Amino acid sequence: MLNPIEHYESKLAFETDSWDLKVSLESGENVVLVDARSAAAFQREHIPGAINIPHASISAEATNHLDNGALIVTYCDGIGCNASTKAALRMAKLGFRVKELIGGLDWWKRDGHKTESASGPRHGRPGTPLPRTPSALGTRTSGDREKIPPSTC
Repeated sequence: MLNPIEHYESKLAFETDSWDLKVSLESGENVVLVDARSAAAFQREHIPGAINIPHASISAEATNHLDNGALIVTYCDGIGCNASTKAALRMAKLGFRVKELIGGLDWWKRDGHKTESASGPRHGRPGTPLPRTPSALGTRTSGDREKIPPSTC
């Protein structure tokens, strides 16, 4: 059983937040940012500099162009999506050093960082409050079915 110190050291070894990622990217650290969502979701919006490798397509062949010495940071939509976890696991099995971005694209934007899409740059949403409506919290009602887009993970 892990003691508290081992637990938190493990979390920091395998997770990063948007602030630390932004600092790493701006300082020129050898980081490869992998958007593990679908190609359509990536085209709609992604973190600048990210490459798109949907989690289900990660293989030795799909990653042979990546720098084995780089830190791979995986992300997806946010806490309601586990594509980044699946991608991190697959990348780790291939021998890459991997971290997962806590909160994904959602928290990247909430922290005010820019994103981009096929049509150009976009701006984050600093200080966006957490939603409290039933549908935003994941509680679906029959009337919500048409309003909630399908997951892009």
